Amino acid sequence: MKESGNFTRKEFLQTSALGMAAVLLGSSFTGLLSSEEKPYFRLKPIGRSLALEGYYIWCSSPIWGEDGKVHLFYSRWKKEKGMGGWLNGSEICLAEANSPFDTFEHKQVILAPRGEGFWDATTCHNPLIKRVGNQYLLFFMGNSNGKTNTKRIGLATSNSIDGPWTRPDQPLLLPGNEGSWDDHCTTNPAFVKGNDGKYWLFYKSWNTHEYETQKGPVRGNRKYGLAKADSPLGPYRKISENPVIDFSSLPNNAQLEDAFVWKQNGKFHMIARDMGFFNHEFGLHLTTKDGVSWTKPEVAYLNMQYYTKEANPPAHLKRFGRLERPMLLLDKDGETPRFLFGATQGGDFETSTTFVFEILKNK
Repeated sequence: MKESGNFTRKEFLQTSALGMAAVLLGSSFTGLLSSEEKPYFRLKPIGRSLALEGYYIWCSSPIWGEDGKVHLFYSRWKKEKGMGGWLNGSEICLAEANSPFDTFEHKQVILAPRGEGFWDATTCHNPLIKRVGNQYLLFFMGNSNGKTNTKRIGLATSNSIDGPWTRPDQPLLLPGNEGSWDDHCTTNPAFVKGNDGKYWLFYKSWNTHEYETQKGPVRGNRKYGLAKADSPLGPYRKISENPVIDFSSLPNNAQLEDAFVWKQNGKFHMIARDMGFFNHEFGLHLTTKDGVSWTKPEVAYLNMQYYTKEANPPAHLKRFGRLERPMLLLDKDGETPRFLFGATQGGDFETSTTFVFEILKNK
């Protein structure tokens, strides 16, 4: 594959046309693709594995427990807040299941908004659970005013999957200086130990001026930066004033979000939600050796209608058909992807739920 900074506008338009064909043609799309162009993951749907009456569910981050169960850190907010409630009323919770094939049961609230005066006063969102040594690391996003411009990545820690959790007094990573590409926020944490012995923290951000002045359905252009630390607890320092993934030179305000990163066979892989490279319904897959130079994205997974058939939901669920916040449950070897977890609108309660796929194969 070519590096992501080197693909041409013609290549982008060709891949975008394939993406549009997939949305229009649904399952017949696979007939349009060569073997190299088929999605990176071959998936078998397990289903909506966590749903709660009265709540939207998002951000499902799984991890194997020492008890052999799957522990799921997820975010939720009350249904009456609507889909936008993640920004001003989300809390992070823990659910459990005996296996990824089983229904998850809610166990406890882990992090809730702390109220006025705290950096995470109004929301706790974007959980990402990791284990380094004997310590559990819960990366997350909080904000202090119920808006996007105070979103900050934080890190809570515990010696047990069940807590108690040590909560940070300050964010783990701050935005850039005014005018920089990442001056708006830090969010969507992705974490992995690098091949240089340091701990890598990927984060999403965008520029405030673009966000406030652009027109169109999606304002601003979301890019990914990289910060590194000698300890998983930080301090994290950005490696550059520039992003490591940037689609802003492409048409249609192409961008990406919701990245998850893992190491496998000596390379680092990323899956993320597509925001206009192909379309807004697919997942993307990219690889790198150094965290900086990434390959041209390929399709990681298709739109939800390809895998499962459900009745169209009420009109207020405008994102129906997308799998967002993709996260992997790796095999117990710590490298091989076995299950894909994500959030998607719909379900019996007309909100959003966790949806789980078994990964049958990847390229």
